[in-house]
Amino acid sequence: MRDETELTPEEARSDHWEMLRFLGLNAGFGMALGSLVAFALVYFDLGEIGTRLERSATPTLSFAMMAMPLALTFGACVTASAVMLMPYKRKRER
Repeated sequence: MRDETELTPEEARSDHWEMLRFLGLNAGFGMALGSLVAFALVYFDLGEIGTRLERSATPTLSFAMMAMPLALTFGACVTASAVMLMPYKRKRER
């Protein structure tokens, strides 16, 4: 016997896709924010990072090795905060 508060399989599938879209959007935003921070570090030459990249034999690889961990860390942090703040609402009220 099915409880009245249970979702049908179609409703549950739709709800899961909605949550995945929400988390994916937040992860993408966090990664973009991390990439923006990496670009700002180079652009404003904080800690002479931009100067060191200019003089590097492989500036693209060096920048990628700096930007990717920043983007992944920011993406993970924003996704974690999105999980904690996830707008869960009951699909069916009693």
